[in-house]
Amino acid sequence: MKKVDVFVSGGGIAGMVAAIAFERLGLSVCCADPTTPVSSPKEKGVDLRTTAFLQPSQQFLDELGLWELFKDHATPLDIMRIADTGSSDGTNQIKVVKDFNASEISDLPFGWNIPNWLSRRALQHALDASDRIEFLANVATKQVFTRDTEARVLLSTGEILSTRLVIGADGRNSLVRQNAGISARTTHFGQKAIAFAVTHPIPHNNISTEVHRSGGPFTLVPLSDRDGQPSSAVVWMETSAEAARLIDLSSEAFETEISERSCNVLGPLKLETTRSVWPIISQIAERLNGKRIALVAEAAHVIPPIGAQGLNMGLSDIKALREIAQRADDIGASEVLEKYHLTRINDVRLRVNGISMLNRASLGTLPLLKRLRPLGIQTLHGSAPLRKGLMRLGLGLGH
Repeated sequence: MKKVDVFVSGGGIAGMVAAIAFERLGLSVCCADPTTPVSSPKEKGVDLRTTAFLQPSQQFLDELGLWELFKDHATPLDIMRIADTGSSDGTNQIKVVKDFNASEISDLPFGWNIPNWLSRRALQHALDASDRIEFLANVATKQVFTRDTEARVLLSTGEILSTRLVIGADGRNSLVRQNAGISARTTHFGQKAIAFAVTHPIPHNNISTEVHRSGGPFTLVPLSDRDGQPSSAVVWMETSAEAARLIDLSSEAFETEISERSCNVLGPLKLETTRSVWPIISQIAERLNGKRIALVAEAAHVIPPIGAQGLNMGLSDIKALREIAQRADDIGASEVLEKYHLTRINDVRLRVNGISMLNRASLGTLPLLKRLRPLGIQTLHGSAPLRKGLMRLGLGLGH
């Protein structure tokens, strides 16, 4: 039976980072994923979403020696712009625009935006360069057996591994979480997110723009220029029925819709990639740990794509788990994993509940809610201490 110090179930961005983070401690790591990593925008199954790595995540990746692999593809986010139509009569004109500027709280941008497929390619290079990490593509975790002194993992190949710590990074339907008997509370919003990339005639100037209207926000996040044209990643949240209609439109008809929905803030939008669709839920695990098990990222929590919180929360999980484990004689001991749970759970609950509340406000179709959204934006932006506090909280910088 093969023995490793750490087994990571799930080879997405969070799983790869977890594997590298623990390998950097001199530990042997096995990471298994049931799919083949997709690291090209033209491959089937590519993840066309992007991740804005916020300041703490960038610093963590830099500590691990990974930021060098990312930085050439990273577009800084200097301003977060919130716009709201406040419409109750079907018009699509922006009524309120407020900017949250990173320079008010730091000399650095809020974060740096990178396409997920590029991040996975960079991380795959780091995995391949290590002789202490075994990455198993097309291999699923079938079952986890936990004991006081070890865990045993049955893989889809029939192989059984012995390990001191199992990290569940296997997504919102986590087998590791279910196998451990850890329940999760899930909220369905009746929404889907459509992800794609566009070019546009007006430069984004490193400004991320959220245009709010009933159904959910339409978010333009800066990317590097594409063939000499300014480019942005888009996440468009809509009701499930409307998303189904939009995804079936021709490219030309879809471009008309997205230009109108963005209120032409960057001019006419030209679709540059295929469109992918993702269901919108919020979910939080009852606990972040079990016997010999730690849950991270979407195995522990899922939130709507607002405020660039999702993967950044997952990286905060991994950083906290690593810091606690590296000071312990037994990285999978119950007291280690209990401390991890207590360290992260309050912040996780705060962000899941807060983002879920913001999403409900954005989703609202009642005229009163439409009028209250811009009022709320003005109120939050109007007080400098409150504005700066919210920006620091969003970055996870504390007070």
